[in-house]
Amino acid sequence: MSKDTSWENVHEWYDRSVGKEGHYYHQNVIIPKLLVLLDDAKSILDVGCGQGIFARKVAKKVCYTGIDLSPSLIAKAKSLTPWRKDNFFVQNAEKPFQVKEKAFSHAVVILALQNMENPKIVLKNIHQVLDENGELIIVLNHPCFRIPRMSGWHIDLKKKLQSRRIDFYMSSMEIPIQAHPSQGEESTQSVSFHHSLSYYSKILHEAGFTIDLLEEWCSDKTSTGKAAKMENRARKEFPLFLAIVAKKL
Repeated sequence: MSKDTSWENVHEWYDRSVGKEGHYYHQNVIIPKLLVLLDDAKSILDVGCGQGIFARKVAKKVCYTGIDLSPSLIAKAKSLTPWRKDNFFVQNAEKPFQVKEKAFSHAVVILALQNMENPKIVLKNIHQVLDENGELIIVLNHPCFRIPRMSGWHIDLKKKLQSRRIDFYMSSMEIPIQAHPSQGEESTQSVSFHHSLSYYSKILHEAGFTIDLLEEWCSDKTSTGKAAKMENRARKEFPLFLAIVAKKL
């Protein structure tokens, strides 16, 4: 039986963390690049929509539907996005979708698939509601370089290089994430599921998709100070996010 991986128990923390407009990388990297990839979208299904950040960035002429497992986040999405309040639904993405629209030109899963226990089932459900030749875009924390608790920065002062340390990669892992690390074991938690890039390729194929494009998105921040050159170079070498564009077969 699948566990409850909704963010209902951390919804207040998440809402405070991202706010109405999204966190820095939503605003400056993810959403601008995603909108370019979706420039021909007529209808969009947003799976794991949270409190509707992306809904507020999509052109009003685009037919939008957002689903999330957390009732509190869906309620927040409706209150923050009144012009789309009838287009948000509490929905388990691992169950057949119950939404108004029967077919979408596009679907997006933005930093959410990595928090779902059975991603292959989710992909199959998305496949069922896409138009013929419909397109799916998945945005992940980069699975090769950003593995919670299993990756980090390494600094070589002699070479003046900053690089990534990866402890595990090929193994699939279930990783608890504390919303309030300072509280230790008392902190509310969410779950992140790590998988390799080849795993995502495999389950997309099995769900009826073919990968059309991969994009790797780096941070646009700039450091100042003594370590700036090293830090800025590392930002350009190690992307934060991976975008997978897949077409329905």
